[in-house]
Amino acid sequence: MSVTRIHPFRSPARLTSALVAMFLFLPLSAAAAEPGDSDAGFDPMDAPEGEVILRVDGAIEHANDGDRALLDRTMLDRLPHVELETSTVVTDGVNHFEGFLMRDLLGALGAEGDEVVATALNDYIVDIPMEDFHDYDVVVAHTRDGEALTPRDKGPLWIVYPRDDHAELDDIRYDYRWVWQLEHLEVR
Repeated sequence: MSVTRIHPFRSPARLTSALVAMFLFLPLSAAAAEPGDSDAGFDPMDAPEGEVILRVDGAIEHANDGDRALLDRTMLDRLPHVELETSTVVTDGVNHFEGFLMRDLLGALGAEGDEVVATALNDYIVDIPMEDFHDYDVVVAHTRDGEALTPRDKGPLWIVYPRDDHAELDDIRYDYRWVWQLEHLEVR
């Protein structure tokens, strides 16, 4: 599997090609892909075989459990892998995060909407404008500084913004969107 490091000047225009490919129902394969590419290596129609760590519902085209997608770690690991180094307001120094781009997940699920409502294990809920995922390389991290995230340490999934790469992200409005212990997304 290839690893892509996120660069501050990566063009969000690559999302357009991914959405067009999804719209045209191009088959997805397990081959490595760059984040934002149409080939996400992920089939949201598969049923999870392991513990479900993320539920996604709402305005999604591809589901595997009625009108929602239930996703386990193995399924999420098929998305293109990215790495991000950035500081946070809740940890010391610069941290190294690994995971996948939120826009790759939403593209694989055929998500269409203006916002995503993210819910954490502790029932923290926040609305995130869909444009955030177009404008920034927002990562859904499963690893921080080489360690898998657990519910005791902001895991198993944590929405992470590339705040050190964009001055405007050093703002409390964005800090509220850093959802740790992520368990549910609703696309509206």
